[in-house]
Amino acid sequence: MKFILGKKIGMSQVFIETEKDRKAIPVTLVEAGPCVVTKIKTVENDGYKSIQMGFSEKKNINKPLMGQLKELGKFRYLKEFRIENDEKEYKQGDKIDISIFEAGDKIRVVGTSKSKGFQGVMKRHNFKCGQASHGQKHSNRKPGSIGSAYPEHVIKGRKMAGRMGGEKVSQLGLEVVNIDKDNNLLLVKGSVPGNIGSLLRVVSE
Repeated sequence: MKFILGKKIGMSQVFIETEKDRKAIPVTLVEAGPCVVTKIKTVENDGYKSIQMGFSEKKNINKPLMGQLKELGKFRYLKEFRIENDEKEYKQGDKIDISIFEAGDKIRVVGTSKSKGFQGVMKRHNFKCGQASHGQKHSNRKPGSIGSAYPEHVIKGRKMAGRMGGEKVSQLGLEVVNIDKDNNLLLVKGSVPGNIGSLLRVVSE
């Protein structure tokens, strides 16, 4: 199992030559690592096995974190990865970079989707617009009836207007197109969740 923390840089494209033509493949640039193993959790002490990784240097951190990290560094992000079925043994202070990945690796990327604020049912749930005829004036984007005679209240889970986005999203079935070791960049085929600059978890499938 391979895993690393990264930051979304933006989108670009790479060109691949084939026998017949030249294809453009859309890719997302992810600045992945280097990360430092800051803590090892064990079944005996914590009830499960995982490692905590630090990513992205920060100028100042609070005193409790300073005491935990000691000489390892100052990090903006500290995240855990479960390693229950991983054969590799990690130690505190180990560095993990993008060299663990290769072009062609299948990965999943976990991030926080873009926040879109309060949205109506057409944008949030892909409802169809009402007919623009027969006296409709201001109700063509409304959800319609939301209740019934029984049980005389709105049923839990009813699709309605509300806050959209800002949720944890796992994008599966992605592929590493190329690796730029000099700039710590992963070129991932397709799109990944989140805003530019947001934190991402990259895990091999």
